[in-house]
Amino acid sequence: MKAKAAYRLIVTRGGLAPALLADAERVDHIELVSIDDGEVELFWDLPPHAASKMARQLREDLAQLEAGEFFARWSTVD
Repeated sequence: MKAKAAYRLIVTRGGLAPALLADAERVDHIELVSIDDGEVELFWDLPPHAASKMARQLREDLAQLEAGEFFARWSTVD
């Protein structure tokens, strides 16, 4: 099963400004939630630019990888 069928990606910005214009003190949140049980599997608090970049990479991998392979790759990322 593809990862996009097993997980939902939720990105919450800590402010209204886009990442390039965001305050350096802002923290954005990224959650990877299991669709089956609604539990948060992975969670990151990052500065805006890093969160934007990571969310882009997560979306690409969600579309391409199988669920197990996806989780194995991203569970080791801090």
